[in-house]
Amino acid sequence: MRPERCSNPRGLTLADPQTGAWYVERGIGEDRALFTRDGKIEAAKIHWPGELYAGLEIEAKLASKTSGSRRGTATTANGQDILVDYLPADITEGQTIALTVTRTPISERGRSKLAHGRHLADSPAAAQQWLADGIARPEFASGCWEDIWQAAASGEVEFNGGSLHFSVTPAMTLIDIDGSGSPKQLALAAVPIIAHWLPAFDLGGSIGIDFPTIEAKADRKLVDIALAEALADWPHERTAMNGFGFVQLVARFEGPSLLHRFAASRVGMCARYALRVAELARGDGPVLLLRVHPALNAKLKPEWIEDLARRSGRQVEIEADPGLALESPQAQIRAS
Repeated sequence: MRPERCSNPRGLTLADPQTGAWYVERGIGEDRALFTRDGKIEAAKIHWPGELYAGLEIEAKLASKTSGSRRGTATTANGQDILVDYLPADITEGQTIALTVTRTPISERGRSKLAHGRHLADSPAAAQQWLADGIARPEFASGCWEDIWQAAASGEVEFNGGSLHFSVTPAMTLIDIDGSGSPKQLALAAVPIIAHWLPAFDLGGSIGIDFPTIEAKADRKLVDIALAEALADWPHERTAMNGFGFVQLVARFEGPSLLHRFAASRVGMCARYALRVAELARGDGPVLLLRVHPALNAKLKPEWIEDLARRSGRQVEIEADPGLALESPQAQIRAS
């Protein structure tokens, strides 16, 4: 997919093209958001109801406080634990405190990391709460969300002369570059594509880019300069390219990227996507048929099916088809 494919998407006209805006599609089982500026999609996010998210301001009870430090653990009303920093010295265990969530809980293979927060009085001015303040849309223009989702599902993005391969590991997200042409040409061609997909996948934390090995130091410097210019508006720190073509980026990690969600809960991602496909089905008839892989059939919650029926105004039927891929549900409207 080329980054410009969703330029000037229908239904996403901005009131202020200079600053841009978040647009939110409130789906079944998840909320989806796209940030657009000058008619182009620059970033994407996903939120699953019940999750904490970065920027959320909440109250929680201080469950424990580390002696001699300003750190502790707080528990929300629904039992979620949050590691809290910058606690005032006079706050004691058992008190209710206001805090800002700075990082959501992270699920990884075999382990789970707690959410992080900061005492509200000591938090910097909050960034826009994209979920609460985003402009609601009944649905995004055709192709805008689908292209991002499918790219995240495959972990691969093609561009003219090459491709990017994304891999999520516990230590970092790795980006491998393959293609034709000279190493310098391939690296320079990959730079704007990388710059587009980092926010489009909502990536943060430690990110390693494995460029082709470029022998000449001057050529490596050219790629470093191009990468710095392409990422000028994306807050991060970066190493210079080493002799093996490796560059490391470090950015604020606020929660699971689209790639992390596929790595930790691929069936959950695909089940929610199937509901979106069904919700967008068009046609005449009283029955909405959704055909999915059997693994998704078991994941679809009864309340999600009820919501789909309410939104579509039709009777919903689910058919399990082992011949379908997890990522390729089918939906149709039929007479009976």
